[in-house]
Amino acid sequence: MTNARAWFVTGASRGLGRAYVEAALDAGDCVVAAARDAGPLAALAAEHPDRLVLLTLDVCDRAAVREAVDRAAAAFGRLDVVVNNAGAMLFGMVEEATEEQIRAQFEVNFFGAVWVAQAVIPHLRAQGFGRILQVTTMGTGGGVAAAGFYAASKSALDSVSQALAMEVAPFGITVTIVQPGGYGTELFTRGTTATEPRPEYESLRAQLAEMWGEDAGPDPSTAAPVIMDLVELPEPPLHLIVGSDSYDMVQQMNAARTTEYRQWEHLSRRAPG
Repeated sequence: MTNARAWFVTGASRGLGRAYVEAALDAGDCVVAAARDAGPLAALAAEHPDRLVLLTLDVCDRAAVREAVDRAAAAFGRLDVVVNNAGAMLFGMVEEATEEQIRAQFEVNFFGAVWVAQAVIPHLRAQGFGRILQVTTMGTGGGVAAAGFYAASKSALDSVSQALAMEVAPFGITVTIVQPGGYGTELFTRGTTATEPRPEYESLRAQLAEMWGEDAGPDPSTAAPVIMDLVELPEPPLHLIVGSDSYDMVQQMNAARTTEYRQWEHLSRRAPG
């Protein structure tokens, strides 16, 4: 454990979370992997009995999060890298979503990540170092039809994480907001809750299906090397887009927003302040 880092990864049983766990283990590091169902990681734990600890955790349960983080810190004596990866997708139009669905979306994607951050900060502050990776999405710059609440929950986490980075920097803790694009993570299958579709949006749904196609995206393992390089950086960035195509798309969205602002600059400047 002398040269090995200690990781704590939420949403670790599949997708990007599992890819990060496997990459960390391949690098010789130690990992505490947390998920609602840690069963899919059982075989991997058997291969690395001294370096992989599994925890069953629902990040929506604040008390359980605090207990899990305490256990994670005790497992290997410290926490070097915390990956706030747990997430879910609510798919549907704004009008269609129920209050329960909307609140559940924020409970996982926003509040769950906040509970983890609050729980790990005392440990990282006490040891004088640590990295927090807040996994959001390339879509935090704006919402897309049928995924508005997903983007909203991740955008909220993005904003809070920017504040968090300023707050914890004096303690030797760094925060990076990791913004992955579309990977084959099962987010749109097992990780998705769908609204009851209204007929008024049938044509829009057809347009979206045609636009998105059936490509599930690259394998999550292809994103892991980027994260491994990231945690090696002595001065990591606040934001990091993960994915070449996603990088281009984000730049296009930013350019379009800048163009719109400039188009209406004359109206904006009519008001003081």
